Amino acid sequence: MEKFSRVLHDYNYEVSPELIAQKPASPRDSAKLLIFHKKTGKVNYDIFRNIIKYLPPKAVLVFNQTKVIPARLEVTKQITGGKARILYLETIGDKIKVMTDRFLPIGIKVFVDQKLFFTVEGQQEKYYFLKPSFPLKNIYNVLEKYGKTPIPPYIKNSPLSENQLRKEYQAIFAKTKGSVAAPTASLHFTKQLLKKIKKAGIDIKFSTLHVGLGTFAPLTEENIESGKLHNEYYEIDKKTAGFLNKAKKQGRPVIAVGTTVVRTLESSVSGNSLKRLSGGTDLFIKDGYKFGFIDGIITNFHVPQSSLLMLISAFMGFRPKSLSLGRTSGQAKKYSGRKKLLELYKKAAAKKFRFFSFGDGMLIY
Repeated sequence: MEKFSRVLHDYNYEVSPELIAQKPASPRDSAKLLIFHKKTGKVNYDIFRNIIKYLPPKAVLVFNQTKVIPARLEVTKQITGGKARILYLETIGDKIKVMTDRFLPIGIKVFVDQKLFFTVEGQQEKYYFLKPSFPLKNIYNVLEKYGKTPIPPYIKNSPLSENQLRKEYQAIFAKTKGSVAAPTASLHFTKQLLKKIKKAGIDIKFSTLHVGLGTFAPLTEENIESGKLHNEYYEIDKKTAGFLNKAKKQGRPVIAVGTTVVRTLESSVSGNSLKRLSGGTDLFIKDGYKFGFIDGIITNFHVPQSSLLMLISAFMGFRPKSLSLGRTSGQAKKYSGRKKLLELYKKAAAKKFRFFSFGDGMLIY
């Protein structure tokens, strides 16, 4: 417990509530951008639509094309008529795995409407397993009709309607349904910006990681002890993997757009090449991790004491052989990615950058 408390303390920082974004910038690419150059230590500030000025030549940007589903459902308990909210996480066999804000007795039915219901068939720790009264292949259709967008709890006063949230809490290129949270670094990109990026000779490629609780859940003592997060499914198609492997051999910088892409590529890499192209990942990237594939990250400003903050901290402190950081070997050992990252967060807050899911962005390279 002492170790866990110490870790949380090390990755804590204060953020003013007024800096927690309740809606995205409009247009999306008008968000602020902080640029940190790892080699020189130089910091720049700009607008996100100007990110091309700071991307290295011949870079390859890799995005997560997962699509957020309206995974939160309000249901009515059998007999009592009490209400409960369930959060769909994944399908397992003939059941769905959910979290709920209320206790659900095993065996009862919970109704979405008069005809659609789930039977509570099991519980494991904080998860429930529900069997639907309808064909399981229709689950996404039910969620589309009755569900709500599962925005994070720190977005408390968003002026956006459900219809607006379904559009704004979604990347413009989202394609494959399966996430219960958005890969938020992608939210800054517009069609116009993507066209400009391609025109500048920067390639754009897509991978998939379905975002679940593993990415956004608060850290637990078990996470720290085991060095693992909740399992999330990822996939990279063979053609994309081949392109990225070739680009890497050519020395082209691979820039991950978001922490979910970092976890996808780093879960796939083996011997400097992407080889494990699909499966579940519980990879927990923290200080001391040796990155095997990515050269840069585009990301948001993350919640204190989170695994996402720890991932960015690890990358800030990561020093490949090709990157001297302008220090002697003795000085390099003392370099703290965590301290530097928190220093940048403090600077961003002073400049009124907006934090978290709908907030502003960073480029670290």
